[in-house]
Amino acid sequence: MTVEMSPIERAKYASARRAAEFVESGMKVGLGTGSTAAWMVKRLGERVREEGLKIQGVPTSSGTAALAREAGIEVTTLDEARWLDLTIDGADEFDSNLNLIKGGGGAHLQEKVVATASDQMIVIADAAKAVETLGAFPLPVEILAFGGQTTKALIEETLVGMDVLGRDSVLRMQGDAPFVTDEGNHILDLNLRRIGNARQLSLVLNQIPGVVENGLFLDICDTVVIGYGDGKTEIRDIHTGTITEETAEGGDAENLFSDI
Repeated sequence: MTVEMSPIERAKYASARRAAEFVESGMKVGLGTGSTAAWMVKRLGERVREEGLKIQGVPTSSGTAALAREAGIEVTTLDEARWLDLTIDGADEFDSNLNLIKGGGGAHLQEKVVATASDQMIVIADAAKAVETLGAFPLPVEILAFGGQTTKALIEETLVGMDVLGRDSVLRMQGDAPFVTDEGNHILDLNLRRIGNARQLSLVLNQIPGVVENGLFLDICDTVVIGYGDGKTEIRDIHTGTITEETAEGGDAENLFSDI
């Protein structure tokens, strides 16, 4: 099947397809949430059907769980798997140290739990997600619904002492009601514009009563696979410091997208 895709969608697909090649039979794999991760789940489903790939997937959201089952991937829980070989997930931003902002899809709590229970985390993203300094994308903070306004006020008061350019927080909505996570919580999106000290901010936010988890993923990601609209990919490895550029399959971008 062939469909028209925007350059961004083609880039997402390229990164997801390349990252899926890291998965081997017998692995327990964390399955991320979001549009790029959805391509990865579908690609793994193709490998299950066409290559006989045998894996167990631990989804990071109810939506990903449904997509994985539909793709034919065996789904299990983190408690049953206990520890994972690999997690592949998207990101809303990443910097040169492979620190991330995640949570645009509202699943960063489960995503962080799954990623930290893995031997390796691979992030898949298009090139637009690369930034010099984190913070342009609003930082999601999952909070308890109980006392939400008080938690919001405490967060904004705390931000006064932080190295950030903005301090506004907005309750994420879904229609006319607050967005509710899979864990039954709400999300505040912090419009910080620039985060000068992400490590300090993450620590301070998580000490505020009512805060469940923030969307800063620090020292968790090992590798980023960046996709481009022509099918090329770039792989950055934080441990080796290497950057590997790869052309599209067979050297032809059309080969990469021919099965979409």
